[in-house]
Amino acid sequence: MENTKIVKRRRLRREYYYFLLAFFISLFLATCIFFGKWLYDNYRTKNLHEEIMGTSEIEEVTPDNEELVNPPEEEESDYWYYIKLPMINVNFQELQAKNSDTVAWIKVEGTLINYPVVQTTDNKYYLTHAFDKSRNSAGWVFSDYRNQWENKNKNKNTIIYGHGRLDKTVFGSLKNVLTDSWQSNKDNFVVKISTPTENTLWQVFSVYTVEPENYYLQNHFASNEAYQSFIDTIVGRSNYAFGTTVSTEDKILTLSTCTSDNLGRVVLHAKLIKSSSR
Repeated sequence: MENTKIVKRRRLRREYYYFLLAFFISLFLATCIFFGKWLYDNYRTKNLHEEIMGTSEIEEVTPDNEELVNPPEEEESDYWYYIKLPMINVNFQELQAKNSDTVAWIKVEGTLINYPVVQTTDNKYYLTHAFDKSRNSAGWVFSDYRNQWENKNKNKNTIIYGHGRLDKTVFGSLKNVLTDSWQSNKDNFVVKISTPTENTLWQVFSVYTVEPENYYLQNHFASNEAYQSFIDTIVGRSNYAFGTTVSTEDKILTLSTCTSDNLGRVVLHAKLIKSSSR
């Protein structure tokens, strides 16, 4: 009887060990598959971006028909420094032939962000699809579906998203704006955007991290008071004092990506300071 109990215990122990072994082997294989897919998606994203950069016509321009937006009265304002910078001009013909969802091109100084921007009818599709619309966990740089690119006057807050990839693709390098090296060079404090109808220059006035929320992603405001309250909040959140004046007369650009642990968001806000119709 005693021997039978010992045999049963040994069998149970052996089965338990086999179960643990099978569990850890399965976990290891699943991790390898996940990591392998992550690396492959990174590889495809880099190749696609390099292909786009190699075939796209992007030039820096200083056009004659520049329109200064909401210039300040103070002569010492950095605004007057930034409006002297050139804008980017992009040929969208080939880009839109490849993907008709293309609405803009964005370049963020001091980062690796230099991408065409796409937009569709929701904010989910391009979280899992690349510029060529293939399935890809890296997604792409995309505009909030509520933005109206053909009528900028209806956009108080133009919002652009991208995954914060560890290999710095898409919006992975937006985290640069939180570093001392980025913040110590004021030439970084501009964002350049080109669309099929105009080129624009934006001055950065706030950068920060925040827990996932919808507040900073508002693009409609019931009144000027509500908009001013929004401006005061996002200016107050900045972890760097840009000293830039922002009012309800300004149009705002918001860039948003996830933090490395995906528990928060890295956010950049800029205001429109110069535009040029095409």
